[in-house]
Formats: sequence, C-alpha cells, structure tokens
Amino acid sequence: MALNTQVDADRNAPPVTRILAEYVVNHPSRGWSDEVEHEAHRTFMNWLGCAVGAARHEAADAALQAVQVLQPAPQATVLGRAERVDIGSAALVNGITSHTFDFDDTHLKTIIHPAGPVCSAVLALAEHTGASGRQIIDAIVLGIDVSCRVGNTIYPHHYDRGWHITGTTGGLGAAAACARLLGLDVQQTTMALGIAASQPVGLREQFGTMTKPFHPGAAAQAGLMSALLARAGFTASPRAIEAPRGFAQVVSTKYDWNEITDELGQRFEISFNAYKPFACGIVIHPSIDACVQLRQQGVTPQNLERIDLKVHSLVLELTGKKEPADGLQGKFSVYHGCAAGLIFGRASEDEYADDIVNRPDVVEVRSKVQATIDDTIGEASVIAEAILTDGRTVRVHVEHAIGSLQHPMTDADLEAKFRGMADAILGADQARQLIAACWQLGQAADAGLVARLARAGDAA
Repeated sequence: MALNTQVDADRNAPPVTRILAEYVVNHPSRGWSDEVEHEAHRTFMNWLGCAVGAARHEAADAALQAVQVLQPAPQATVLGRAERVDIGSAALVNGITSHTFDFDDTHLKTIIHPAGPVCSAVLALAEHTGASGRQIIDAIVLGIDVSCRVGNTIYPHHYDRGWHITGTTGGLGAAAACARLLGLDVQQTTMALGIAASQPVGLREQFGTMTKPFHPGAAAQAGLMSALLARAGFTASPRAIEAPRGFAQVVSTKYDWNEITDELGQRFEISFNAYKPFACGIVIHPSIDACVQLRQQGVTPQNLERIDLKVHSLVLELTGKKEPADGLQGKFSVYHGCAAGLIFGRASEDEYADDIVNRPDVVEVRSKVQATIDDTIGEASVIAEAILTDGRTVRVHVEHAIGSLQHPMTDADLEAKFRGMADAILGADQARQLIAACWQLGQAADAGLVARLARAGDAA
C-alpha cells in the first residue's frame, strides 16, 4: 500500500505536452536564422565524428554483438563500421558510440548532450525512409529544442537527484524529432511524447562505465520506437510531461513551465550548444585548458612541485577520481585531465587510452595535482597555480575554457577534431568527403549519402 498519495504537485500546469507537439508539427521548415541553421550543421558534424571515432571501441563491439542476437534486418548503418542493422538497433549503437569518448556536444545550461539521442534516432530513421537532408536538419533543431527546453524546466534539481539528464530528456527529443520526420499530426506527436515520457533512462551512478554512453543510445532507441508506436495508433496520456504524476513532477521537485513556453519558436536551444576540445567531462575543461597554458609558460613535469587548483564543488563531485583505473574512469578525473594537459598539451581520446592513464609519468604528475573547492568560482572557471621546484609560482585563471560559448571552437577546429577521430576509421579521403557532406546536409536530396560515407570501407 502506498504510504503517501498526497505528495505536493502542481495540478494547474499548462498543457506543455500538447504545446510541444503543436510546435513540432506546425513550425515551418527552416523557420530560424542563418546562425541557427549553421549551428545545426555544426552539431550534426560533431556528433557524427564522435560516433565514427568510437566505432571500434569495445563498447561498440559489445553493443553490436548484443543487438545482432535479435537477427535485425539491415535497414540502417552502424557508423564507422561495415555492419547494417535495424533502425532501432542503429539508433542504440550509434547513440552509444557518439557518447563513448565523452567528446560530444553540450548544452551548457543543463549539461545535456543533446545530439546523441536526437541525431542517432533521426539519421537511422532517415536512412530507412529516404528522407532529405532538409528534413533531417528540421527534425534535429526541433528535437533538440524539445529536449533542452524540458531540461531547462527540471534542471538542476533533477540532475542533483542523480538522473543523467541526457538520457531522461533525450528520449523526448528523439521522439519529437522522429515524429517530425515521419510527418505525424499533432495528436500522434502528443502520443509519441507521452510514450517517451514513460521511458526516462540514466543514473549518474553509471558515470565512468560503458552504461553512461548507453543512456543516449537507449534514449534514441526509445524515442524512435515512441514515434513508430504513435504512428500505429498506440496511445498515452496527453499530459504525460506536466501532470502531477507525469514526467517532470515525478523526476524533479523543480518544474518551471515557462522554460518550455517562453519564446517557443523564436529562441532555439541549439544556439547554446558548445563543443568539446577535450574528450572528457565538461567540468574538467577549464582545468585542462589551464594546464595547457601552464605548459606554454614553461611548466614541465620535470620542474613541477605541485599544481594547486581552486574549483567549483561540482568539479570534484563529478570528476573527483584521484586514481582512475582505466580510460573511462580517467574521463571523470580532473587529476588525470590536468596531467594530460601538462604532459601532452591536449586531452584527446588518445590521452584517455588505458595505457596512458596508467603510464608511470602520467600517474606521477597526477599525484602532484591538488584540488580545493571554492564555490566563489563558477562551474566554468578555475584558478591553477603551479609551484615549481625552484620555488617560483605560475598562476593561470581561466574564466571560460576553449569550447565554451565565450571561447567557441571554430568551424576549422571542429573539422580538425572530426579528422582526428574519423581518419583512422574511414581513411583521410573518405573523412574529407564526409565533412563536406555534413556542411551540405541541409541541401541534400538524399540524406543517405551521409550514412553511406560514414560506413567503413565504403565511399559515395
């Protein structure tokens, strides 16, 4: 028997499930600025590079082995590989690989990685249906808007409770995007969102394991299936997001409905997407940036006594692993990130290989990093002081790391990042063709070209 059925709830919430459905269905194609359009292409390319780059990771091998037990039909591409699987399995596996390196996009206001669930579902479905590139871009912009607006509504309370917000809101974004791509009507799209609302996935306890990237993959698969179910007449509550026992009020004690409705169709959350120059948790980036700058100022492992960091409490809460055992754990170690920045001047996926994480000189530098919480410092900032063996101190204050909205990666930076991940998987020539196809996606009559170029061993 329930102990308390009278929990606090907002019983007068606006009908945001229906409002979002109407928005997804009725917003005009390319109904946004050139800047938003360009950001959508940047988001797609960054997502695709991350997915291709992790195609040979053991997490991809395991996920593909699991879905192949189902004997899936060859409907869609597993990015960066030769295999083809059903569209649901492709959404799952490509969502996993897109987040495996922890190198994907970040909506900084909520720490959502929005492209993983949305793009993974959309490309798999589009490849099967023969959708155009224009349809893909429209679906991505609107799907990400749904995901991040719901995230804005419940963040940070939802995240603080232990939910991985990328997975929980990602299914809603994927459902919205797939509903748009399938041309569902308002009632069907409301049902798709309602079905997805019953499938939140992701616990922060899983950070540092293969199950963290499973979250966006599972969200992509769930959102895609939600849209397909709705198209077939499957029903759900039309108030599944806002009802007292609906998604938002169950998973969070904060639900600011205005975050969904304010400037809907005028302000697009994809505009606030940021892209990672370092393959790890976003809160580590200022510290890595600072250590790269220390290196540029002459600090070396040989003349280093110690590095003192002053960081926001969230940095140690999320990335406080002092002795990571492997690369996945290293992505949640501010100590390893600092060591990589100082020793290598970067923190790409190569610096998170298991052998690098356990290399003696890296372990030694890592042991010299000390972090102190100072909540007068913002989550996006750090103060790093290197105390040298000769007694000198070198100080760096990073307000906003490279990759932030204030210090964004350029298009050229994103292309270089893409090549760094994709060249080894696809070959340099095919990777260059794929980059060009990403930039031209909105004009492509056949979006399947991108999937074919992203297939290992294939060319256009």
